[in-house]
Amino acid sequence: MGQKVHPVGFRLGVIKTWNSKWFEDKNYAKWLHEDMRIKRAVKEFLMNANIASIEVERAANKAKVIVFTARPGMVIGKGGKGIETLKIGNLKTAAKGETKFVGVQSFTDNEVFIDVQEIRKAETSAQLVAENVAMQLERRVAFRRAMKKALSTAMKFGAKGIRIRCSGRLGGSEMSRVETYREGRVPLHTLRADIEFGQAEARTKYGIIGVKCWVFKGEVLPRRTRRPTIAG
Repeated sequence: MGQKVHPVGFRLGVIKTWNSKWFEDKNYAKWLHEDMRIKRAVKEFLMNANIASIEVERAANKAKVIVFTARPGMVIGKGGKGIETLKIGNLKTAAKGETKFVGVQSFTDNEVFIDVQEIRKAETSAQLVAENVAMQLERRVAFRRAMKKALSTAMKFGAKGIRIRCSGRLGGSEMSRVETYREGRVPLHTLRADIEFGQAEARTKYGIIGVKCWVFKGEVLPRRTRRPTIAG
């Protein structure tokens, strides 16, 4: 048995919350698969828009899809056209050479609302850092150079600590191996430590290289409640 725990799952209910915020009894499996399809479709359609995470909130017969991105202009599009395409798809204009996309609304019976949130510092977002390193590996950049550059950039933009791990046939070698680089503090056992985790895959000619990234953004201290003083 391995001893590795997902940093977000480990902190759920303490300082982290769920990516899908709803409660359901009878339709749990249906809604779960809907959420997975929605997130996968949005990620594939907005492949180049630097999507860090996607959250789904449901209430009654409405579903709100929140897209966290470093390039909100690319998601929203000209006059909000991008959001409309994301919601209902572009099947009518697919014949004009555009990529065929079904639309998020087709995956669920609930009414869908799309909200776009901007990520100010993409350099300290673990998912975006992992995807950036993976993209460089696909472009045949030396893995050590890509990893070290990501480390220094994240630290420069205010991260308290960062760790990057690449595994696979690094540099095209015959035998796969794991390389890890770290800078600053990454306290994985501390529950109050705000640690962001991201993973990506670099699909190279000689196989898939996995990239994992942990970013430590400081400690989230619980608010202290003042005890009532007894007079007299």
